[in-house]
Amino acid sequence: MTCAPQPGRLSRFVGGARDIRVSFEFFPPKTEEMERALWEAIRRLAPLSPSFVSVTYGAGGSTRERTHATVRRVLAETTLVPAAHLTCVAATRAEVDAVIRAYWEAGVRHIVALRGDPVGGVGTRYEPHPGGYANAAALVAGIKRIADFEVSVAAYPEKHPESPTVEADIDMLKAKVDAGASRAITQFFFENDLYFRYLDRVRARGIDLPIVPGILPVQNFKQTTNFAARCGASIPRWLAERFDGLDDDPATRKLIAAAVAAEQVLDLVDHGVTEFHFYTMNRADLVYAVCHLLGLRPEQKQEATRAALPAGDRREFGVATQSRS
Repeated sequence: MTCAPQPGRLSRFVGGARDIRVSFEFFPPKTEEMERALWEAIRRLAPLSPSFVSVTYGAGGSTRERTHATVRRVLAETTLVPAAHLTCVAATRAEVDAVIRAYWEAGVRHIVALRGDPVGGVGTRYEPHPGGYANAAALVAGIKRIADFEVSVAAYPEKHPESPTVEADIDMLKAKVDAGASRAITQFFFENDLYFRYLDRVRARGIDLPIVPGILPVQNFKQTTNFAARCGASIPRWLAERFDGLDDDPATRKLIAAAVAAEQVLDLVDHGVTEFHFYTMNRADLVYAVCHLLGLRPEQKQEATRAALPAGDRREFGVATQSRS
């Protein structure tokens, strides 16, 4: 299946009547400069009214306080719905449960439940904490036992690097669904056939929850290649060829990246996909451009909405409507 736009596709989907829903992933900043970049991205993307925005959680809870601080600020200063990532690596059940309860008390109602990377890093053997949750399915069950959170989980079109087969990976997805997950978000991929073949296999197992494609606009090709190697995602030759020779040409790289992401999402829409999760890397421009092509537009009349919000930074955030024609 090609990702190249077919004749008439843009005219059908730019501003089309399909009910496109998007969500965005951010990571907690380490420095003041990264903090500014994060909030610039949030301010840029918030007017598109995403279904939710997720905030990642470092291995073994290494970014726990920064994740909490970012989620709290999203709750306090924006109209966005935050989804807090949570892992079960290097923590007891009591410690993880305390985090879950703290999120509920803070007003968070959506958690992205993940097993997390091994303490020794990707490629090392995963060892569950002796007093902790064994895996993501157990974590989902623990979350649902504490409170009625909406729980999203991960799905892997090319299988998790530690899974022996795709079928074993789907077994784990089924366990997470049985434990109470309501949505699965895929690892990023660049060949849409991978997603559709995976979807067929998941549906054949009787798993009917939404399998939302995770989209990674290529902000930096070398960085993307490194990410892919760690998470088991493939980099097709055609993608490498598109960025070949552009190491010292950031302007052209950005144009190519926008074209690649646009081709991918428009092809997915052409085949019936209406929900997307964007891995933003805390940068907004490429994601905003792709959402624009999908027909998402900021609300034209925001003054009444802003007037109803508390004073402060919150006034900087607007809402969006799905453009229709």
